[in-house]
Amino acid sequence: MMKKYTVFYYTFSIFSILGLNTTALSQKKNKSAFAKGADVSWLPQMEATGYRFYDTDGNEKDCLQLLKERGMNTIRLRVFVNPSQDKASGHCSKEETVAMALRAQKAKMRIMIDFHYSDTWADPAKQAKPAAWANLSFDALQQKVYEHTFDVLTALKKAGVTPEWVQVGNEIPGGMLWPDGSTNNWTQLAQLLNKGYEATKAVNAKIKVIVHVDEGNNNEKFRWFFDKATEHLVKYDVIGLSYYPFWIKKDYSETIADLQKNLNDMASRYQKEVMVVEVGGVDEQVQNTKELLAATIKAVRAVPDNKGLGVLYWEPQGAKYWSGYGLSAWQPDGKPSPALDAFKE
Repeated sequence: MMKKYTVFYYTFSIFSILGLNTTALSQKKNKSAFAKGADVSWLPQMEATGYRFYDTDGNEKDCLQLLKERGMNTIRLRVFVNPSQDKASGHCSKEETVAMALRAQKAKMRIMIDFHYSDTWADPAKQAKPAAWANLSFDALQQKVYEHTFDVLTALKKAGVTPEWVQVGNEIPGGMLWPDGSTNNWTQLAQLLNKGYEATKAVNAKIKVIVHVDEGNNNEKFRWFFDKATEHLVKYDVIGLSYYPFWIKKDYSETIADLQKNLNDMASRYQKEVMVVEVGGVDEQVQNTKELLAATIKAVRAVPDNKGLGVLYWEPQGAKYWSGYGLSAWQPDGKPSPALDAFKE
């Protein structure tokens, strides 16, 4: 009887340990699959103009390493078409993007490419065509979207980099490539978005295509936009959201429940994965920004069926001293803000 009990006990113990290990491995896999990262497109120019990055002990260190030490595993890079050499509003050409993506990959970071389809910033307030595309027919404009997307992604592929995600357009609640691709003409906007999707999949079918809208807490805006996208047969894989309580003059505590509701609704209503591709808080409000980040990460992780893919800070390293941007997360002494410790969880 004792022998049987002992055999049973050890057999049960082994299977229990194996079960626990399997669960632990599964949890580890799910945790590592969650994207935590940042857009760092200013970084090459910051370094070129002499900006230096330091760890908390005051030792100079590579910025990507500092981000990795704070739990980040993903880098997002914007691409302009024919940019100027302005230090803050230019650069981000195909060549510069390839170089930066290669550097990020060597640092074992995952990659997202963000196509602005403009020579400079594209966002809800402005979606200007590249100067070279300004007078093209709509058919020719569609072809340019395809060619530009295909060209950049092919250059990355030749360099040995395949991004996991590609954004077709940047913050496009009003459309892109105005006026042709305005939401006043959804038929044309859908065609332009689908050209970006098709070019991406032609390079690598496994790349996930993101369509990106601002005000991630605004469910009404998102339903309107993605209902229209569905109606016009827009092809995409992931719904990308920006979440900046600062720009709507509210604290995150007033809007985080709305973000959670919208994330869950987008995943369920459209059967898509969701991702906060831009978030940021006031750099001088360290504790509040840390809480904002922790709450945002928690909200995305809580989306049912593992459809919440990740959270990316917009230019944490883009120190106000260098960029004039007050929603970075870097201190005046060149050290990362403690707010970024929220990504370590």
